[in-house]
Amino acid sequence: MHDLTPVLSTVTASFLASFVEVVEAFTIVLAVGVTRSWRPALTGAALALGVLAALVLAFGPLLALVPITLLQYVVGVLLVLFGMRWLRKAILRSAGVIALRDEEAAFSRQTDALARQADDRRADYLAGVVAFKAVLLEGVEVVFIVIAVGAAHGQTLYASLGALAAFVLVMLIGLAVHRPLARVPENALKFVVGLMLTSFGIFWTGEGLGAEWPGEDFALLAIFAVIAAVSFAIVRWLRYTYAVPAGGIAR
Repeated sequence: MHDLTPVLSTVTASFLASFVEVVEAFTIVLAVGVTRSWRPALTGAALALGVLAALVLAFGPLLALVPITLLQYVVGVLLVLFGMRWLRKAILRSAGVIALRDEEAAFSRQTDALARQADDRRADYLAGVVAFKAVLLEGVEVVFIVIAVGAAHGQTLYASLGALAAFVLVMLIGLAVHRPLARVPENALKFVVGLMLTSFGIFWTGEGLGAEWPGEDFALLAIFAVIAAVSFAIVRWLRYTYAVPAGGIAR
């Protein structure tokens, strides 16, 4: 069980984070395919995946040259910053301070924008660029998360499997329903991912600085619990401060 803790936490963090990013990219690619045609949508997405694969092949091996303690410290600090960005938005959305992300609305906005370009002679090119940018931008975050949560303890393979599972699951569900995955509890997922990435970041920053965590890898669970408790307390405080009902959405 002790050996499985870091593996399970790595796979889970990678899967959930990648799932959210793939859902957002899929929504835009679907909008391109439905509004214009599937050729530019799939071409743009494929080119973006090729660029992402090249980035992984180019920079992945370089991590082996970095001392493990330095890698843990740098990755830990980056994960704290990255995780806190996710966590901040998730807290504000949970408290009703900012609006929840709506995949149906995002899909409608994208289809409207593409429809306005329909008469442009470069319409297919522009549609392909939209798909390319969506997959590349969301994919860069996935690559960062996979490398970050996997590299510090040599578990990049497990992190990659978690991301691959998320990609396959979103593709299967999306192609089956052929519509935006609006029912995915995206903010809840982002909340959990923010908590996990921040916890990983604190844990690995400590290891990079030479800290001896009580219980070793099990300390991750305690860190997660503390951050979760503080985050939920902030949500309750914000709801009281802004007088927004639970589950409400700021307009």
